Amino acid sequence: MRIDGEQHLNGVVRQTTIFLLWEYRPINDFLLDWLNQNRDYALYLIPLIAFAEACPGVGLVVSGVILLGVCTTMYTQEIATLWQMLPLAFIGACLSDHLGFYLGRWIGPSFHETRLAQRRKDILDKAEKLFRDHGAFAIIFGRLMTAIRSLIPLLTGVSGMGRLHYSLVDIAACAIWTAGLGLLVVGLDNVIGSW
Repeated sequence: MRIDGEQHLNGVVRQTTIFLLWEYRPINDFLLDWLNQNRDYALYLIPLIAFAEACPGVGLVVSGVILLGVCTTMYTQEIATLWQMLPLAFIGACLSDHLGFYLGRWIGPSFHETRLAQRRKDILDKAEKLFRDHGAFAIIFGRLMTAIRSLIPLLTGVSGMGRLHYSLVDIAACAIWTAGLGLLVVGLDNVIGSW
């Protein structure tokens, strides 16, 4: 039996969604209960989680799956609309990125004198060259990658990129990321709704 590309893709999305829902079932149950009991405060979670997942240091342990789960739950349970959630996620992401950037600028020159920087001088020189040559692309790519989302703004600040240039590129990166979040929420709602 042959399955066309669309059926195969739908099957993969459905299997991935089932895995995510099964794997995080206790968290989802707790989250759903809390969101339903605290509908007035539910929207406050969005910028807090968006901030935490990109915050230097904290972002290494706070997964983007949590924000996606919260937004999807709020959307499917009609606790909030996309037009309420997405601007809040955007604000949380931008604030966190700028915190990382300014922390990197503050650490800046003294960072290069640390033992860690001295041991990894070649790698850091290459990273800074990447930011100088392809700064905008590095920032946008970093915003979209969960594993490095909290590190890129910090390294960009250390590299000495200009404040205005960083802000403009980061706002564009956060807008792209926010649009992607909205598409994922609607896509997961369609997959869950078809069960």
